[in-house]
Amino acid sequence: LGRLNLGTNHMPTYPPRVVIEEQGLRDGLQPEALIVPTEKKLAIIDTLIAAGVKKIQVTSFVHPQLVPQMADAVELCQKLDHSKDVIYSALVLNEKGVQRAAAAKLKHVGVSISASDTHSRKNANASLEEAGKRMAAMIRLGKKLGLVLRGGLQCVFGCRYEGKIQKNVVSDMVKAQLDLGVDELSLADSTGMAHPGSIRDIAAETVELAGPLPVYLHLHDTEGKGLANVIAGMAAGISHFETTLGGMGGCPFIKGASGNVSTEDLVCMLHQMGIDTGIDVRQLAVATRQLEAFMGKTFSGKMHTLLARNDIQIIC
Repeated sequence: LGRLNLGTNHMPTYPPRVVIEEQGLRDGLQPEALIVPTEKKLAIIDTLIAAGVKKIQVTSFVHPQLVPQMADAVELCQKLDHSKDVIYSALVLNEKGVQRAAAAKLKHVGVSISASDTHSRKNANASLEEAGKRMAAMIRLGKKLGLVLRGGLQCVFGCRYEGKIQKNVVSDMVKAQLDLGVDELSLADSTGMAHPGSIRDIAAETVELAGPLPVYLHLHDTEGKGLANVIAGMAAGISHFETTLGGMGGCPFIKGASGNVSTEDLVCMLHQMGIDTGIDVRQLAVATRQLEAFMGKTFSGKMHTLLARNDIQIIC
């Protein structure tokens, strides 16, 4: 089970502090038809920073016809306040995206491919073999440009088209990314099919393979197991998570996909467990409610709404 954290009474132990990267402005907004103006995104970023968020994935460099919400990627990045003690990152899908991110003065990028051939063909129009070659080229270019690279795998814990993804497929792809020289890793439960057992097995092995490199979990709450999977991930040695404001998001190329684990829900639970995040969850919830009002819709997360009530006591 790799570095599964067990106490002396065979009870799992958890990290004293967890690092959270907020991805609502990228993963959360990408399926939304209502375009959020650049200035609104910047205002949300300011609120996130005021709440103590230190890692924010602000956009993706993708063709605007495919994801119109990200058409302002360059303009947004050019207006970021780099004097703040915050790491801004973006998702890149090809070598041109790597070049655009570097030109926009970003230092951190995520490169990701699917562990499912069918999903890869639908999401990236490439087989696993082709996607692997593209990723290798992106990593080589990113290293040449001096970027910090987070490698990633999608559909790690299951695919709605193919079913279960074999563990050896995941481990082989993890090893390939490590051999290419990524600085961090991310395991994504893109379909929300993971359960605590699969999280434990795959996350623990990945943590062991990665050694000192950070390993992030990116969890979707499609089947309602998101926070349970966080607990399993922490027991397996994970202390880094990618989440979205209010549980926004979902891949448009996955049947039945829903949003991510809500950042507020996760932060509140961690604080209740005595685990530090450095984030003011009430201030964070302000950003979510502002975005929810602008979008004219209700997000799936719970805590951003509960924290706005004055008639009940919430301990976070």
